[in-house]
Amino acid sequence: MNPSCGRCGTIVYPTEKVNCLDKYWHKGCFSCEICKMTLNMKNYKGFEKRPYCNAHYPKTNFTCVADTPENLRLKQQSKMQSQVQYKEEFEKNKGKGFSAVADTPEMQRIKKTQDHISNIKYHEEFEKNRMGGEIPSPQPNSPNPVFQQQLPHQPPAASKNYNYEPAAAPGPVRQVAAAPPPSSGKRYQAVYDYAAADEDEVGFLEGDVIVDAQVIDEGWMYGRVERTGQQGMLPANYVEAI
Repeated sequence: MNPSCGRCGTIVYPTEKVNCLDKYWHKGCFSCEICKMTLNMKNYKGFEKRPYCNAHYPKTNFTCVADTPENLRLKQQSKMQSQVQYKEEFEKNKGKGFSAVADTPEMQRIKKTQDHISNIKYHEEFEKNRMGGEIPSPQPNSPNPVFQQQLPHQPPAASKNYNYEPAAAPGPVRQVAAAPPPSSGKRYQAVYDYAAADEDEVGFLEGDVIVDAQVIDEGWMYGRVERTGQQGMLPANYVEAI
């Protein structure tokens, strides 16, 4: 059975049938709804199963939503939920007073410096309370009296350095000799090179002969380098008896 035309409603025969938009059309009836221009399968545009030309194709526009009681209720409910969530976040973060800070090397250095300063102040307060009075403030270029009392053998620091560079392993602690000891005639030979690190020390090269050597304390001795004629303190583990 032949179908009817989607516009005029009459029967559409196979020779003039156009199948489009889920309907059948006469070739002359397949035209724009507005201007009636005849269309084909290449230039038509469909909207709600109706053919349109490119100029009269309906454009979709945004529509305004009326402030109905239901829409106003939903808007108020969304606003209340936002306020509740804000109050929960505020109560959760209240009292913290700070934000997370990345643990960078610079922050670690600042933290160590603050800890060091706090430690110095603590010792000053402790000594003040123990001695029952004020203790003299350390000068900028003088060692702290608290640390000087605790570590009597440590040399005074030239200046306060809060950079906390890794310290080298401490060498053997020695006492400064007041005067050269009497000559004993012992001779030693250097097995390593040594550079003097203090005014009362003497440097030497491997193979140098040390004469008039005398052991002062554990790890240090006093002697004269035969090659240079210089005399002073030197480490005992750098030489061997000959």
